[in-house]
Amino acid sequence: MPRILLIDDSAAMRATMRAALEGARELGPVVEVTDSSSGFEALRRMHGGAHDAVIIDIHLPDIDGLELIHFIRRSRHHRDVALIVVSSMSSARERGRAFRLGAHAFVAKPFPPEALVSAVRRGLATSQLGLRVAT
Repeated sequence: MPRILLIDDSAAMRATMRAALEGARELGPVVEVTDSSSGFEALRRMHGGAHDAVIIDIHLPDIDGLELIHFIRRSRHHRDVALIVVSSMSSARERGRAFRLGAHAFVAKPFPPEALVSAVRRGLATSQLGLRVAT
C-alpha cells in the first residue's frame, strides 16, 4: 500500500490530488494519502512516519518547495522517497533545479488527474528500484 503525502497550500488542489490518487487503481488496491498545507507541517508529518511518495507544490507559505526537497534528500530517513513536484510556474529553470535537487517528476498545473497518477507511479518505481540497488 503506497503512502503518499500531499503538500500544497490550496485546499481545493489537495482535494483534487487526493481524489485522483485514491481512485487510481494502477497505484494499487489501497492508497493511503495524507496532506499538509505548509512545508514545516509536512516535515513534522514525515518525522512521524514513512512515506513512499511526496508531492510538493513549489510555492508554499512558509518554505520554498525546492528547499523542502533539499531537506528531504539530506534526511537519512527519507532520502529515497519518490518526490513529485507540482507547480503553476513551470519554467525550464525551476524544472532543472527540481531535478538537480532530486525530484523524480515535475507536473505543471493545471494537469489532468492521470498526469499526476502517472508521475507518482513512475516516481514510486524509480525509488523502489533505487532501494533494491542500494541493498
